[in-house]
Amino acid sequence: MSLRTRRTGLTLATAAATLAGSVLLAPPAGAGGNPNPNGFAQRVKTAEVMAHLEAFQQIADANGGTRASGTPGYDASGDHVQGLLEEAGYLVERQAFDFTSSTTVTEELTVGGTAVEVVAMEYSPSGTATGLLSALATDDTTPGCEATDFPAAVVGTVVLVSRGSCAFGVKQQLATAAGATGIVVYNNVPDAPLNGTLGGAVGGIPAGGVTQAAGQALLGQVGQPVVLDVVVEITETSTFNLVAQTPYGDPDNVVMLGAHLDSVPEGPGINDNGTGSAAILQTALELADTKPTRNAVRFAWWGAEESGLIGSSEYVASLTEEEAAQITGYLNFDMIGSPNYIIGVYDADQSTYEAPVEVPEGSASLEQVFTDYFDRTRQPWVDTEFSGRSDYQAFIEAGIPASGLFTGADGVKTEEEVALFGGTAGITYDPNYHSPADDLTNVDPTALGINSRAIAYATLSLAQDPTPLDLTDNGRGNGHGGGHGGGHGGGHGGGHGSGDGHGHGHGHDEGHHQAA
Repeated sequence: MSLRTRRTGLTLATAAATLAGSVLLAPPAGAGGNPNPNGFAQRVKTAEVMAHLEAFQQIADANGGTRASGTPGYDASGDHVQGLLEEAGYLVERQAFDFTSSTTVTEELTVGGTAVEVVAMEYSPSGTATGLLSALATDDTTPGCEATDFPAAVVGTVVLVSRGSCAFGVKQQLATAAGATGIVVYNNVPDAPLNGTLGGAVGGIPAGGVTQAAGQALLGQVGQPVVLDVVVEITETSTFNLVAQTPYGDPDNVVMLGAHLDSVPEGPGINDNGTGSAAILQTALELADTKPTRNAVRFAWWGAEESGLIGSSEYVASLTEEEAAQITGYLNFDMIGSPNYIIGVYDADQSTYEAPVEVPEGSASLEQVFTDYFDRTRQPWVDTEFSGRSDYQAFIEAGIPASGLFTGADGVKTEEEVALFGGTAGITYDPNYHSPADDLTNVDPTALGINSRAIAYATLSLAQDPTPLDLTDNGRGNGHGGGHGGGHGGGHGGGHGSGDGHGHGHGHDEGHHQAA
């Protein structure tokens, strides 16, 4: 992704004290005791987290229905978070940066004169692609990932190709080189839209995505005339991250929590990701009323996540090696109140899913903090793929241990998951994912409360532990991957990674605007 970066908040020149995050002006006056983690978890009330979501909804309503980075709605969301943190005593640092945004204006597809629902790829070149419909071989395990996949017959056609094995940008560039006029990618899993991204501004042919069912139907229409009309506005704009840190605790052992604050342009983004943002905000506010902890705690609200994990990547890139080493572990929370939810924990120990990324040592210990808590409280949970395709990606690439929670997006809920969590099988975890209907009604308070308490528990547990990651990564006694969890979880992630993308989008290897 092509970026022109302007770091005006957290820069290498600000020295370790500032880059270690923002600090409280002073220890909280009249601190209300130092509870154990279980007691602290109960202090983070669902009603208070919901109140922050109500504020985000009001902000979106007042700003064109969106809180996307670079818009007044995002700026107002940042002001809301910063104002409450400063009122609690935190000094909040803004890390500003430029990024390339993509806004869809037109996305239309007709085949044989009949309209087909299509989603323009993020960063797709604009244009009207015409010609007959062609399709790549359906028995290829790496469809559209090699130049030899595109026969001479695709020249002058709109080519249909299955998702899988490589990034959408690779498929689009190879189709362009092969002489196709446009490309339509269909999902490789049922009942899920395909919200794809090309990963950044690129040249070439227009690109769109359709469901698996639509793609399979189109396979029977090869040779029919096609019109793919895509208009995408790509602009350079500015946004920011927010970072705040306790003034107390060992600055060489920093426990860090993060959630992206931005929505997609299409909606208010209350579940995705007002929920994660609100939960860590309330945790920070409650932490301000405790006695000093042994380890420092840092909170971050990321900008431009929906445009390619840009805010978190900017932050990690701004750290020196010494500063990165001070972060004991990073906990990521992106969608924790899905209406048809699972309780998913990133599978850092790979007991259910083999991770397609290198998992830093210590990540399994962070996972265990959550799973042990859920087991003690008799809360069912499942593994969710540790794919490296959310805001923790930059952290694990820097060797920083990570884990987190996720309740699902456009993955499809199974009967086994219904047995654990209730809800409805055969439909997505969040039927309103990335839509204008991702509003205040799109949040399950039960899931939100379960996860908010787990976040608070993990925060104080790690903040008080003299060796926060001195847990055994092997020989765990909780039956991980079985027991309460069963191992049926979907993976948060597909979003902005470049891997296979055998999944649904933000659960079961999911993501905001999948890259693969």
